[in-house]
Amino acid sequence: MRTAWRNAVLFALVLCGVWTGTAFAFSAARVEQDAREALRGLYETTPEAGDLAKEAKGILVFPQVVKAGFVVGAQHGIGVLFQQDAVTGYYETDAASYGIQAGVQKFGYALFLLSDSAMENLRTSDGWEVGSCPSLVIVDKGWARSHTTTTARKDVYAFFFGQHGLMLGMGFQGSKVTRVTPDS
Repeated sequence: MRTAWRNAVLFALVLCGVWTGTAFAFSAARVEQDAREALRGLYETTPEAGDLAKEAKGILVFPQVVKAGFVVGAQHGIGVLFQQDAVTGYYETDAASYGIQAGVQKFGYALFLLSDSAMENLRTSDGWEVGSCPSLVIVDKGWARSHTTTTARKDVYAFFFGQHGLMLGMGFQGSKVTRVTPDS
């Protein structure tokens, strides 16, 4: 199933003219450095994310995700799982979409895993489908301003950052997070 999912995303990226042949190869050191910089930037612009980090069992950071589409779309990115500031794994996020859409966009996001069950699900599943399990909250500026760590009651909170480009449209999308091994 994982190969089929990856092939569908690869096909969509090729179809969109985005994939260069190295999208699935990565340097662990570079991804870790980019993820740490992205987290620092997130904490500076959204201090509430820093507060939530103190409660998190793990933080999965995807510093750069590329999304492209024209009717058929795809996105891909490599991320790092931090637990108490130590790297404990590398993951990729892939998504495929279909619908009325056109454009290219780059962005990053961080998933704050607040429960043992969220961490266990990430570790033991053969590809974790974002949005299906565990319960996920997308954090916007309004929620971040009114939130305290005592109001954080869901398993996973997602913060998006660094959005560049333009992606217009409506469609159906599924996103999957899978553990990967770095090339170096």
